[in-house]
Amino acid sequence: MATLNTAFSIATGALDADQAALNIIANNTANASTPGYTNELPEWQTNDPVTINGTSYGQGVTMTGPSSQRDLVLEQRIQQQTQLQQDSSTRATALDSIQNIFGGAASTSSSGLDIGSSIAGFFTALSGLQSNPADTSQRQSVLIAAATLASSFQSASSQLTQQEGVLDQQSTAIVQQVNSLTQAIAQLNTSISQTSPNGDAGQLEDQRQNDIQQLSQLIGIHQTTTEDNGLTITTASGALLVSKGKSFLLSTSVSGGVTQISDYEGNNITASLAGAGGQIGGILTVRDQDIPQMQSALDTLAFSLGTAINHQNAQGSDINGNAGGNIFNLPSTASGASATISVVMTDPSGIGAATSGSGPANDGNLEAMLQLQNQAIVGNSTASTYYSGFVSALGSLASDVSTDNTAQQSSLTQLQTQRDSFSAVNQNDEAAALENLQQAYQAASKVFTILDTIMASALNLGVETTVS
Repeated sequence: MATLNTAFSIATGALDADQAALNIIANNTANASTPGYTNELPEWQTNDPVTINGTSYGQGVTMTGPSSQRDLVLEQRIQQQTQLQQDSSTRATALDSIQNIFGGAASTSSSGLDIGSSIAGFFTALSGLQSNPADTSQRQSVLIAAATLASSFQSASSQLTQQEGVLDQQSTAIVQQVNSLTQAIAQLNTSISQTSPNGDAGQLEDQRQNDIQQLSQLIGIHQTTTEDNGLTITTASGALLVSKGKSFLLSTSVSGGVTQISDYEGNNITASLAGAGGQIGGILTVRDQDIPQMQSALDTLAFSLGTAINHQNAQGSDINGNAGGNIFNLPSTASGASATISVVMTDPSGIGAATSGSGPANDGNLEAMLQLQNQAIVGNSTASTYYSGFVSALGSLASDVSTDNTAQQSSLTQLQTQRDSFSAVNQNDEAAALENLQQAYQAASKVFTILDTIMASALNLGVETTVS
């Protein structure tokens, strides 16, 4: 009877184990489309055998729990690649918007004022004045062209400042998202350490991994596994974000008109985040590096061109025989020139078209002003060549960043495919496992039925009708 009881125990254990495995398969199937879910495999462990008179008797099997098909090394590679891809993607998007300001290939300038065209338009107006240097309407056309040129610079500078403001707002929003995710990860660290400090925590680890993946999209990070199955997470430069069950929040403040980001100790880490991964890396690179360089180039062009025109106009005589006055109002240095350049001359008679001492019909100085169009007045370049180079450099930068992003996205896709082939739920595999488990369950049930028949026969002493 003891042997029959043992057999009943083994069969019952097999039924329980098979049922638990069937539940795991069902859970996998139900979560096949759940973001971040990792496929689970049932695990069995042979019970310790019993040895009687030198003979060992098996005691069946016990379900030890599911194990997640998770490759932590591959997961970290995906996170690192995600940081690079999001950085370049965000920067590429911002650069595309900036290109539109200067009449990029995909669109025209949103201001309707192109600096290159305005430079050409100003010299065209000067050329038109040559036919009749004393004509008031022609002189007024020069001032109108000068105003258009100044407006082009102002508009481009203003739009760059607006783009800077948009990126600044985005950086603040991302910091808030980062803090929310680090708090969630810290809470999951606590839950995982409490429930599964030495092994796989199943769906709790899936949730933590999913949160880390989202965090990688926002900011460059490093992670280190700690005791009790916890994680320590820092920024790429080492600022602490999560340690075990505690999160360390980033903060923002405004300095110099732009948002600065500090770690939990109050250290300004803005510069270290630029280009270090995630969306915030791309945003800060454009905001703090790309846009200031563009503003500086525009300031140099506006200041150099305006100064050269003012200087040459002063060398001639206006319609009243006086020295020509300034056409453009400029700051004392190039800094901020593109934003503040304006036409200061209101009386067209002040244009110094004539050579000094000549009559109002002379165009000697006007000819010298026209020659500025072909002179290297901005470094070693003409104004038009300098601006063309500026636009070309911007286009090349945007193209290079876009190319990098395409390559990074391709690598990320490959890594995700590898991860999915290992960790994602495969419905075909689950169907095959389900069929095998059903057969095992049926086999255990059959053994149980046979044992029930044997037990009935033993109780009835061979008389089948007594106990059924």
